[in-house]
Amino acid sequence: MPTPPPERQSAFPHQTPSPSPAPPPPPPPPPDPTIVFPAAIQPQAPAPAAPVAPVPAGPSVDAGRYWAGVAATALVAALIGVVGVVVVDRILQIDLVVQDPLGTGSTGAAFVVGGVLASLVAGGLLHLLALTTPKPRAFFGWIMFLATLTAALLPLTWTDVTESAISSGVINALIGIAIWSLLLGVLGRTFRPGTLVD
Repeated sequence: MPTPPPERQSAFPHQTPSPSPAPPPPPPPPPDPTIVFPAAIQPQAPAPAAPVAPVPAGPSVDAGRYWAGVAATALVAALIGVVGVVVVDRILQIDLVVQDPLGTGSTGAAFVVGGVLASLVAGGLLHLLALTTPKPRAFFGWIMFLATLTAALLPLTWTDVTESAISSGVINALIGIAIWSLLLGVLGRTFRPGTLVD
């Protein structure tokens, strides 16, 4: 076919065929359920939330169990007084000096009654502190420390016989320490779950 002159070539543009559209990509294959992914990229299931115990509005003490513990503490205090009188007064033959406001007429009975009354008073005080103060253990600890120290030193003002005064003071101190430690343990085991106490 003859080529047209240059001045007439623009009337016959070169026709090029348009490219056909590319075929769509094939869909991805479905995942194989038998494939095991490494542990590092496996999706982790959310851990179940631990149940949270409801927090009471205020300190809550199981009063029945608490006062049963106070009664057991009073029994221990009374027995410490009996053992102290037997060891010091009967075996070591050291006269003990006591104040007997209830008129029991017996050194052993005075220690027993004093230990029981001290346990009940301390138990009531600790119960009150647990219900009304923010740090019942701290307050009770200081009160019991000062009360026990006073009970241990008071016999020195009742007699001029140092041996008798010291022996009586040691028994008083043992009774006070026993009441102190046992009641704090009772309180810790009788708070209901969820109670926040320092």
